[in-house]
Amino acid sequence: MIDLAGARVCITGGARGIGAATAALAIERGASVWIGDRDLPAAADVAANLGNQAHAIRLDVTDTASFREFIETVSDDGPIDMLVNNAGVQHMGRFVEQDLDALHRELDINLRAVLTGTHLVLPAMIRRGSGHVVNISSMAGKVTTPGIATYCASKFGVVALDRAIRAELVGTGVTLTTVMPAATHTDLTSGIRLRLQPTLEPREVATAVVDSARHGRGEVTVPRYLAPMSLIEELIPAPIMWRLKRFVGGADYGAFDADQRRSYLERTKSARAESQ
Repeated sequence: MIDLAGARVCITGGARGIGAATAALAIERGASVWIGDRDLPAAADVAANLGNQAHAIRLDVTDTASFREFIETVSDDGPIDMLVNNAGVQHMGRFVEQDLDALHRELDINLRAVLTGTHLVLPAMIRRGSGHVVNISSMAGKVTTPGIATYCASKFGVVALDRAIRAELVGTGVTLTTVMPAATHTDLTSGIRLRLQPTLEPREVATAVVDSARHGRGEVTVPRYLAPMSLIEELIPAPIMWRLKRFVGGADYGAFDADQRRSYLERTKSARAESQ
């Protein structure tokens, strides 16, 4: 657990959505923030709007060398007190109809990059006996959802990874929180038909992220009343659970409006091409 007043905070995927909202709120609480994002101009715009406590650095979370350089650049001027692994991507559609390379990249960004960032910052935090890591998962890391099979797998992976690491951190003074939000109104959910599902604004998730620096709890669902959902899914027979999901999501559960998602998908395609 750390005090954000005067803390040094790194946020991946901080140019938009939850990341940008987290940067703004962390600065309001007195932190200095380093925003890492592939889209450096967008990250620089966010930093400029937040003032001299915000800094932008280009970061490709799928490139270990880029991630290491990001961590080392920030660490040159002082220790990192908090890392928020926020960068993420979501592809939608029937699993068998999706592009395999895109699914591999989804795992790279949503899971492997979380592993990389956590692995890079923990040794220094453990040596100091202080530090906090927040890994952004999703309620999809507790409840399986048709149409986003790979996204679910990646977010389940983050939950499992964090649970194992937390057991290793006992007694070190370092804390690790997994934040699992419901669907949030960002580019990532563009065109998704959410119907009866609970939805959030980025600021609500950002509040859970920055609050975790103070309490250090292991897992936080947003909203909190969704915490039992994984147990409910395990206990309810699969045919009944599927009917409940169809009731919540509609007959076309997992469907989306392709036109509304076009700009989001084009941006993720551009990022993918840039990394090859």
